Order: sequence, then structure tokens, then C-alpha cells
Amino acid sequence: MRAVIIGATGQLGQEFCRRWPGHVIPLGREQCDLTWDLATISAALERQINDPSEEVICINCAAYNFVDRAESEPQAAFAVNAWGVQKLAAACRQLNWPLVHVSTDYVFGLDAVARPLEEEDPPGPVNLYGLSKLMGEYLTRQVLDQRVLIIRTCGLYGRWGQGGKGRNFVETMFQLAQQGQPLRVVADQRCTPSYAADVAQTIIHLIQHQANGIYHVVNSGECSWFEFAQEIFRMTGQSPRLIPISSVEYPAAARRPSYSVLATHKLQRLGVPPLRPWNEALAAYLRERSMQT
Repeated sequence: MRAVIIGATGQLGQEFCRRWPGHVIPLGREQCDLTWDLATISAALERQINDPSEEVICINCAAYNFVDRAESEPQAAFAVNAWGVQKLAAACRQLNWPLVHVSTDYVFGLDAVARPLEEEDPPGPVNLYGLSKLMGEYLTRQVLDQRVLIIRTCGLYGRWGQGGKGRNFVETMFQLAQQGQPLRVVADQRCTPSYAADVAQTIIHLIQHQANGIYHVVNSGECSWFEFAQEIFRMTGQSPRLIPISSVEYPAAARRPSYSVLATHKLQRLGVPPLRPWNEALAAYLRERSMQT
């Protein structure tokens, strides 16, 4: 099976390109932009395949990920995360391709829970970015029904691409530490930071199991962003001054979920093993990072 990777230059997209067991067709924004109209997106996808009878799957890693900026430019967020995904799903339906679409833990947050969230739990975004991603989930399912696999992940970081956001959280911590100033890190938001390499490999397992519907794919365990930062510096032998702060003290335009840890029981019921603990994944990322720098 060939895999057409949308958003192939980002952190998760590049991991798919490295790990997909068959032929990969990587498409960056220049080759397939989700703000294009349906006919142009369809033509861009169709050009990639010489044999119409060939088995192809489309994996969408592209997204508008500027969480805070989405509060002031919602049209841009919805253009990619909702309407763009709807057009991509329609193009896949025309080509008879299944679609894998990557979503986010930020579809949750409205309900105050303190337990890992299941796929069946009612969503409730607390910011416009999360709302645009939730709309994208609904629209892909409306268009493709049983031929779409929706993946929710959380706190994604990876070595192989920085995408449009710039640096991931780990790299941001290193950059700020170099400035020699105290680091103020939010301590009252809990999630599961997830390594893009582990997420991509697990999604490939799900595809091989012919899964559809919604699945949560995150590393195991949970922590606050402050605890994540502590572990980053402990593992690298650095000791910048870390100051735990509350969400109220952090000057962000968009509200974040206070608890968005995702449960992976559904994944395990399918026979796909759970991802390794988040701190083990972080150690693997740091090892690979050290070999590349």
C-alpha cells in the first residue's frame, strides 16, 4: 500500500515518511495546501498515482497549530482544520482512498474531569483551535463514514520537522535556558507529552489492523508541563531555575484544558500494545537529538 502524507515536512509527517513500510509520497504545503479548492486538492492527489487500481491511503498531518493566534484569526484556523479537512476527505472519497486524520486532546477541556479521557467521552473545546479541530473530526466522519481513522494525540514533539510553529516544547525549554533567565512553566495543566516517533509507529499498527473511527494515541502516564520541564533538564544534566506558575499567571490568548490526559484502552482492546511511558519516550528523543546535533 502506498501512503500519501499530507503535511510531510512537519514533526509527525516526517516520522511517517521514515517509518511507513511501503512506498511513501510526501506532500508539503507547496504540493497540497488545504486552503485550495476541492478540484485543486483532488488534482494534486490524483497526480501522485500512476495506476488508479493501486491501493493508496492518505494520512493527514497538516494543521493550523497556532493555538493562541487562532483566537484572533479563527477564519485561518477553520480554513485548514475544518473546511480544508472536509475538502481533503471529499477528494479521498472521489479517489476511493481511506483517510487517516490527526486531531488533538484540545477537543476536550470544558468538563472538569481528573481521569484519562476515553474516545467516547463528550468533547468540549475551551479555545477556537480546539473547536476547529473538533469540527474537522465531525466533517471527515460525515464525508467518509467508515473509511476514516481519526487519531487524537497530545503534547506532540519530534526531531525531524518543526512545521509552522517553530520549536516544540522540549526545544523551547533548551532555547530559554540558554538565555540564563528563570523559566516560568505552567504547573496546573496535566497531559501526556507524546513522542512523534512513537505516535507514528502506533498509527501504522492501527492501519495494519484496519482500524477506523476515533483512537487516542499518546505515550503512557501523565504530568504537568512543569514536571515535563523538570524531567527534560534532569535528563540532560542542566539546572536552570524553574518556577511553577498557574494558568492564570501565564499570559496566553487561548485558554488550555486543565486536564487532557487521553486514555488508550480502546487501542489496547484492538491488540495494539500501549506506548511506552512518556519519560522513557523523552529519553529516546534526547538520545536521538544528541546524535543529530
